[in-house]
Amino acid sequence: MSSAFVLRPATQPDGAFLGDMLVEAANWQITGARPRHEVLTSEVQLRYVTGWMRPGDTGVIAESSSGEAIGAAWYRTLPRNEPGFGYVDIGVPELIIGVRPIWRAHGVGRALLRSLTATAQAAGYARLSLSVERENYATTLYRSEGFAITEGDATRVTMVKRLR
Repeated sequence: MSSAFVLRPATQPDGAFLGDMLVEAANWQITGARPRHEVLTSEVQLRYVTGWMRPGDTGVIAESSSGEAIGAAWYRTLPRNEPGFGYVDIGVPELIIGVRPIWRAHGVGRALLRSLTATAQAAGYARLSLSVERENYATTLYRSEGFAITEGDATRVTMVKRLR
């Protein structure tokens, strides 16, 4: 496998792939995978992909050198009455990121995160939020990219990055 990949903006037809990456994000552990149908029928999880490319939705797709989609990061601003796991406030987009397991630890996640963060900053957002399970190794990535824990419970934390 080549470690070469490219990033491109997500488009409306990428909605199905974002669903795939939502499943990957939920299944960050090697063991105990959550069935696809369970993730994609969860009311809160569906908020991240239903009706993809609403106004304000923005994303980036990573593709291998052969053109295979291997990861995605996207954000959307959810309303207060239908928050996501990492909701912090009105007007703060919530970031979701998923990478195919074989491509993890190859810099794909970091590249996606940096690209989407730059896009959010250019769009004028002051903050980005995300939610991650406490034991997920991606927490280290998020911290190294400037995200800080703002709240949490026994299993999950909300992290926020200030953009300006």
